[in-house]
Amino acid sequence: MRTFEVWAPLPESVRLHIDGTEHPMVRDSHGWWRTEVDASPGDRYGFVVDGSGTDDETVLPDPRSPRQPDGVHGPSQLHELDPAVWTDSAWTGRQLPGSVVYELHIGTFTAAGTLDAAIEHLDELVDLGVGFVELMPVNAFNGTHGWGYDGVLWYAVHEPYGGPDALQRFVDAAHARGLGVVLDVVYNHLGPSGNYLGRFGPYLTGGAGTWGETVNLDGPGSAEVRRYIIDNALRWFRDFHIDALRLDAVHALVDHTATHVLEDLSTETFRLSVHLGRPLTLIAESDLNDPRLITPRSAGGYGLHAQWDDDIHHAVHAAVSGERQGYYGDFGSLECLARTLQHGFFHAGTYSSFRGRVHGRPLDVRRTPASSLLAYTCTHDQVGNRARGDRPGRYLDHGQLAVRAALVLTSPYTPMLFMGEEWGATTPFRYFTSHPEPELAAAVIDGRRREFAEHGWDTGDVPDPQDPETFHGSVLNRAERTEPEHARLLACYRDLLALRRSRAELTDPWLENLQVDYDEDERWIVVHRGRIRVACNLGAEPITVPVGGVPLMWWDEPVVNRTRSAALIPGHSFAVLDGDVDHHDR
Repeated sequence: MRTFEVWAPLPESVRLHIDGTEHPMVRDSHGWWRTEVDASPGDRYGFVVDGSGTDDETVLPDPRSPRQPDGVHGPSQLHELDPAVWTDSAWTGRQLPGSVVYELHIGTFTAAGTLDAAIEHLDELVDLGVGFVELMPVNAFNGTHGWGYDGVLWYAVHEPYGGPDALQRFVDAAHARGLGVVLDVVYNHLGPSGNYLGRFGPYLTGGAGTWGETVNLDGPGSAEVRRYIIDNALRWFRDFHIDALRLDAVHALVDHTATHVLEDLSTETFRLSVHLGRPLTLIAESDLNDPRLITPRSAGGYGLHAQWDDDIHHAVHAAVSGERQGYYGDFGSLECLARTLQHGFFHAGTYSSFRGRVHGRPLDVRRTPASSLLAYTCTHDQVGNRARGDRPGRYLDHGQLAVRAALVLTSPYTPMLFMGEEWGATTPFRYFTSHPEPELAAAVIDGRRREFAEHGWDTGDVPDPQDPETFHGSVLNRAERTEPEHARLLACYRDLLALRRSRAELTDPWLENLQVDYDEDERWIVVHRGRIRVACNLGAEPITVPVGGVPLMWWDEPVVNRTRSAALIPGHSFAVLDGDVDHHDR
């Protein structure tokens, strides 16, 4: 016998539908319905809910469905991972500080677009020198392809990627190579197609958020909704051996309770980490520039381990590219770049012209290590949310790409790469969907064009997300890796990451030890990391910078004077120099 249960406080009755047979369920005082029936592995099942005068006999998938073989509108399937598949019993985990993260989208990382196909390229990531692989969301969403942020069944793995067994194989293969796995999860909203949670209980508030109805985290019935989120997070850690979760857009989690759901999640994640004996990491995506997210609970914070830092991306990107549209408006100067590198946030209680208000809060650099902030030159958002989804390799030369890489990969922050960045991929990464509903497809393209118009983009440049070519054109062209210029950039990334691993100065997470010199007019900036000087020329012409040392690596070879007090750096290039004395003693 097997117990089936579902939290459904709204319906007047709930019936279990399993392989064509219905069974009544009994409700307890907390809104949980249960029944025991004979069932076999692989059986298809769902729930029929009714009440309030409705006679809808639709069989709805389990909100905690472990597998959806026929898509999000079909029945759920009983499924358990095979313990014999795991070979990672010796895996003791990996801490985020000191590591490098590599973000990828399963559907476009390979031509096949599956988790098993991605396994074939894990050795390339080991050779590159990263420590974590971050997967964009793999929870079940409607259609065959998409970014994954429109998931509606958070416990199931998207079948076109290979389903739950393929995710198990991927994580096991990553651990066999010493790679940790980060999974991107979305708890701030649900997708528009296949979301049946409202038929069961008060999962949503009815209030409008950026991407739809907000999740009920603090209203009546919210205790079970919060449990739904936390149990989901713990399932990835416990059952799938995931090492870290990237929590999407936590600023959209509306929670006015005294203990925020993120703090609850932090507490329970730590408890599970102690039990499993390996690090479990929580990484927030937030646009608030609020250090409380990564402040320990003992100091009044939420106790998360890290957060994405868009200010570093904006400062680097605007300085190198010269772009100033939209949220880049306050960025672009070398003063801004230096300040952001030294303090983590640029907007830290300062006025944001893009938002039209004061934004952010200062980071205490004496107590919060820079490794708690993820720094990057590319992410799925920063590429995919451009009108054409064009990568920097389309509008910057490879020297500029190398300068961007040097600034991030030699920084005290936790670096993150976006798939293909390391060889200057020219394939776009566009926003793509595959909604079967025509009205939803039309609404998506209309919404995208309105959004880009507000940011000053030409709406004629916005590709139709529903056009299959928008998706297929976003698949990485791996043949570029061996082309001379791309191969040179790939070698540069490898060398930068190898240098980062070999020199303790480059992983030192304390911002108090970082110094920056720059010349706004001559367009050079030098970042001092102990004996290491990272000299970058953002201009097109050679320039002499007033620092020297022994060249360790470069994009185009520098010329250091005989006294090692200055170096000529070619245009759009960088040089990493090993100084004779520590910077603080000069």
